[in-house]
Amino acid sequence: MFNFKHILKTPSFLVIFFIFLSLFASAQAIAQTTYTLKGIVVNDQFVAISNVSVFDLNTKQSVLTNQNGEFKFYNIGKGSITIKFSIEGYETTTKTILVKKDLSNLTIQLNKSPLVLEEVMVISTKKEENLQNVNSSITVLSTKQITENRILNLKDISGWSPNLNLANSGDNRNVTSIRGITTTSYDPAVAVYIDGVNQFGMDTYISGLLDVERIEILKGPQGTLYGRNAMGGVINIVTKSPSNTTKGFVEAGIANFNQNRYSFGVSHPLIENKLYLSVSGLHTNSDGFYKNEFNNSAFDKQNSYLGNYYLKYLAGPKLTITLNMKHFSVSNNGIFPLVADANSALSNPFKVNVNAISNAVDRNLNSSLAINYAATNFDFTSQSSYQSNYRYYKKHLDGDFSPFDAISIFNNYGKDWNKVEVFTQDFSFSSSKAKQKPLQWLVGSYLYLQKNPVKQAVHFGEDAMMAGADFTNFTILNTNVSNSKGAALYGQLDYAINSKLHLTGGLRYDGERKSLSIKGKFGMDGQPMITTRTDTSKTVNYHALSPKFAVGYTIDPQSTLFASYNRGFRTGGITQLSSDPSQPALNSFKPEYSNNLEIGSKNMLFNKRLRLNMSAFYTLVTDAQIPILVLPDALTYTQNAGELLSKGFEIEMGTSEWKGLSITNGFGYTDAKYTKVKANSNQNDLNLVNKKQIFTPNMTNLMALKYAIKLNKLKNIKLTTIGEWKYVGDQFFDFANAIKQESFHIYNTRLILSTKHWELSGWANNLLNKIYIDYAYEFGATHLGNPRSFGGALKIMF
Repeated sequence: MFNFKHILKTPSFLVIFFIFLSLFASAQAIAQTTYTLKGIVVNDQFVAISNVSVFDLNTKQSVLTNQNGEFKFYNIGKGSITIKFSIEGYETTTKTILVKKDLSNLTIQLNKSPLVLEEVMVISTKKEENLQNVNSSITVLSTKQITENRILNLKDISGWSPNLNLANSGDNRNVTSIRGITTTSYDPAVAVYIDGVNQFGMDTYISGLLDVERIEILKGPQGTLYGRNAMGGVINIVTKSPSNTTKGFVEAGIANFNQNRYSFGVSHPLIENKLYLSVSGLHTNSDGFYKNEFNNSAFDKQNSYLGNYYLKYLAGPKLTITLNMKHFSVSNNGIFPLVADANSALSNPFKVNVNAISNAVDRNLNSSLAINYAATNFDFTSQSSYQSNYRYYKKHLDGDFSPFDAISIFNNYGKDWNKVEVFTQDFSFSSSKAKQKPLQWLVGSYLYLQKNPVKQAVHFGEDAMMAGADFTNFTILNTNVSNSKGAALYGQLDYAINSKLHLTGGLRYDGERKSLSIKGKFGMDGQPMITTRTDTSKTVNYHALSPKFAVGYTIDPQSTLFASYNRGFRTGGITQLSSDPSQPALNSFKPEYSNNLEIGSKNMLFNKRLRLNMSAFYTLVTDAQIPILVLPDALTYTQNAGELLSKGFEIEMGTSEWKGLSITNGFGYTDAKYTKVKANSNQNDLNLVNKKQIFTPNMTNLMALKYAIKLNKLKNIKLTTIGEWKYVGDQFFDFANAIKQESFHIYNTRLILSTKHWELSGWANNLLNKIYIDYAYEFGATHLGNPRSFGGALKIMF
């Protein structure tokens, strides 16, 4: 049998292989004869069309046609290439061109289609294909939707896909739920990918959105291609790639609560047809929505900086090298705006009363190197990434959510502590994208290494006995050093039996090793600390198989039926040492697994003017992980406690513009509850049979109505108005289902005046100022959803 244990101990083998293969690919690319491809894009009257997006699916080059409709590509290799032509108001056209010599007289004709929905392309199967041809449920948010609807943060996509819900406790880390599969620990249940790189955990992913091309939300287990912790699905974020065209923007926005947002972006070819660069940046600041009654000051004041740097090098007609780096820094003066219980939070909204106020600092870095080589009969991709997050509190942080000197938390012990670091490496080989054959294949391997050293002190002050302590004025200092590593092999086959029947099958094998070392100390104030728990460690190993099977049947070119089976896998772990002696450390818990069945249909109706996609799902989770929050450390004690059953359905609809009006609507229903479950919470038996899953609304619905009208056709001045109605059904925040938020409605609106070069917008969110619970902990501490806010922005494009 394949020895994963040996591979896990020798990551240097993969590094050597990676270097060798990269050098081989570079040599092949340099030796390859190259050609030039020039052409013109016209309409059905043979009039040139400017600003058409021309995208080479092989090398990922993209250009815009000039005022004469002309485009050109250099460094094109010999053989077939596939190019996509798209612009609003015309049908998207894809052409496969055989290149044997320089081509300079290519003419592409686009048909006008002002009422036809634009073709939506996705990379959910790690290849570019039409959304309507993928045998699974996917929601796609385009650049236009992201900008027009002010989707500025990952949390803002909540509800935009049926049965998708995101919430956070005020610290910019989202708990994400899709179809009742919910992130309940630092190992997510929904994976987030940015430009092909897995944002490894809740600690290391960047939630801010900047210069984004599209967001894909993949529903159901995606373990075969995306691996661990993708049980609920995948959120796939694709940022804008630089090209030969110089373009950019600057934007400034202001809003109530002293919310300010300033951003810029520029994309420019450093060496035409060879080396491209894009740089974008974002600065935000806010006074926060909460007020601290303890000192009558604004709470949760934030300053953040987000940078995105993208360098793309076309080493030859077959080889593309991309370097991508993102950093996100946040300073939060009053992190975790929480009230002790839900009733207090709702009766006195957006007020806290805490004595210990600390400035929390988050410093995130994500960097990746991608190498894509298009050989004659296969494509090769290598993706290497390094991620880190350093979070610390400059002073003691309030741990009792009260004005009393009871409990506070401190973790500022230097950069050797509380800094999560992750290295990932993904290799894949696939059938050539330039050759559309009935059988398409993909095989790959994946490696990760993670280091997470945590050092945190819990101080019990003068009023500690009010919080349940036996005495006062002491500190418990715990260290938890965890290391984990894993490797995987995966593969997938797609076979078109004929023009109507399409089959997909895949399998992934994951192997993981986790270790945890702990140490505990205790000290009375003013006295030396003594060791209460000597260095102790534990190591566990996990492995999992994640199969996939799907079938699609094309009724006609506009209608497809599909059915699929997927198995999901979320890794296990080891319980950390906390300040609560009743919760034992070094207890291991097993991975949880899910079996998911899905059926659905995808339809383009009324001559492609209406997109109607529907699906139904049935998911059974075994060895369900039940996390119990341990206070005041905010660590989790996790147990495997039975089964979770989730079932429901979804309907998504989108229309093209008709006399300026378009409609988007997505409705989802989820019934997710625990079966055969018995967990222990705070030493009391808690029977969870028939209890609903947490952070899972039973229904979601989001409708957006957009009306656009040209005020001046000559100057291309357009006025766009958007109205959003968001419905969130009943949901619970604790496993006992005692903390509940009843269903509620949210209304948002946008007004945008724009031309080709500038955009002036105004907006308002939560128009009726609905007060509702957005997040609550098992023990009751509650964070509310944002109140009514409004503002405006000016954007200049060039």
